[in-house]
Amino acid sequence: MPAAAAFVPLSHEPGHAQADFGEGLAEIAGVEQKIHFFAFDLPHSDASFVQAYPEETTEAFCAGPTAAFDFFGGVPNSILYDNTKIAVARILGDGTRQRTRVFSELQSHYLFEDRFGRPGKGNDKGKVEGLVGWIRRNYLVPMPRTASIEALNAKLIDDCRERLGDRLRGHSETIGERLARDLAAFQSLPVTPYDACEKKPGRVSSLSLVRYRGTDYSVPTAYGHREVLIRGYVDEVVISCGADIIARHARSYEREDFVFEPLHYLALLEQKTGALDQAAALAGWNLPEEFATFRRLLEARMGKRGKREFVQVLRLLETFRHDDVVAGIREAMARGAIGFDAVKHLVLCRIERRPPRLDLTVYPYLPRATVATTSARTYMDLLTGVAS
Repeated sequence: MPAAAAFVPLSHEPGHAQADFGEGLAEIAGVEQKIHFFAFDLPHSDASFVQAYPEETTEAFCAGPTAAFDFFGGVPNSILYDNTKIAVARILGDGTRQRTRVFSELQSHYLFEDRFGRPGKGNDKGKVEGLVGWIRRNYLVPMPRTASIEALNAKLIDDCRERLGDRLRGHSETIGERLARDLAAFQSLPVTPYDACEKKPGRVSSLSLVRYRGTDYSVPTAYGHREVLIRGYVDEVVISCGADIIARHARSYEREDFVFEPLHYLALLEQKTGALDQAAALAGWNLPEEFATFRRLLEARMGKRGKREFVQVLRLLETFRHDDVVAGIREAMARGAIGFDAVKHLVLCRIERRPPRLDLTVYPYLPRATVATTSARTYMDLLTGVAS
């Protein structure tokens, strides 16, 4: 039977950190799911920082330490990692690590020294390895139930702050009291914030979609077939063309998902109104009932042209606030002015706080009142009828 391994007790100087990821379960918005949490440990003081993410991705790897530095108000002199492929592209024959571009950017921004444990030797960063298990047993048992992952992370930060008052075995000072020495040895935060994201080039498809990590995100149809830059964050995806941001979406972690912004397709639908009812981008677009009512009135009174005018009304949402457009539609219907130009005029009047001046003669759908000149004979006949 092989002898059990033995280890040498270590001491830890202030100002250094260890980082790792762990897994656990949480109920988010009523759905039980696996979470990946970033654990950041300061071995000298045992102070810690924890944040949960939907997946252990490049952007989470960058966002975790960035949030930890903000939490502690400074940057440690060194951070000990395992040999994750997010940070290490290759381990050369002499043991030298070839860093990934993303990790090099993170390190060069914060100027900390990186250190790596031996492959397969978790005891090299035993402090954070122990912290991962401690978090799972203490912060994630019983299983947390929160409305969102942001709410879960707020709770985890509160837990980390509360732990600063603990006094661990073998120490006469609390974690918070020992943390003061760590912080005194830290470097200052950079003046400019770090953009914690993964950057990738992409190309817009003929369907005005850009793919990032298996999910397709929409961009305005004017950018079809263009080269773009994709920035993937933990909670959003931002797509740029040249110096302009052309799309911003909430991040999806569903496999082979489609994330549409209906407004991106309205300019094309104005030209191809036949596709209006089958447009995937508009499916599930929850608009107030006023829009559907206004469309029925437009098409009943204008026919095919009414469908195009309805798309033009929808395009007002590209420029104006949602509430202002709804109010413009509501007022147009109240006046019987069923048309795009009437809605636009009423929206502008609402924004500019001026009274509407609609020329109702341009709306032939309104019932016309014919007022004739009263003749003397008709008036006399009326009087005679009253007298009789």
